[in-house]
Amino acid sequence: MQNPPGQPGPPPGPPPTPPPGQFGGPQPPMMASSGMDKKTAATLAYLLTWVTGIIFLFIGKDDPDVKFHAARAIVTFLPLQILITLAGLLPSPVSYIGIVIWIGYVVGWLYCLYASWTGGGQRFTIPFLSGVVDTFAEQLAAKV
Repeated sequence: MQNPPGQPGPPPGPPPTPPPGQFGGPQPPMMASSGMDKKTAATLAYLLTWVTGIIFLFIGKDDPDVKFHAARAIVTFLPLQILITLAGLLPSPVSYIGIVIWIGYVVGWLYCLYASWTGGGQRFTIPFLSGVVDTFAEQLAAKV
């Protein structure tokens, strides 16, 4: 359908988008206190397991979600790494327990990276572990 004579048509190009933050417009990323968005900070807290957990516990100390993810990385992966090391010191047939724990360690690490990235830095549950780990992570995050 054409416009009647004397009436201008719509401007060429894509339709205008509302400014960020308004309904229908692109949403600005949620920023953590460290200056990076929450999704990036939460994912980086899990990147090198408990090592980056310690770093982000202090970098993101003003953001409760980043601090929680960092504390969870410490409380989850440091004890597992200690168990893997101790199981490696045991005699050969028993040391296979360390391999099973290591597989769980890697699967849990990949799950935490994926869930923190796709969840936008929001808190999530870890199957089989959240019931125990999250309470200790909350206590650790509250003390820093």
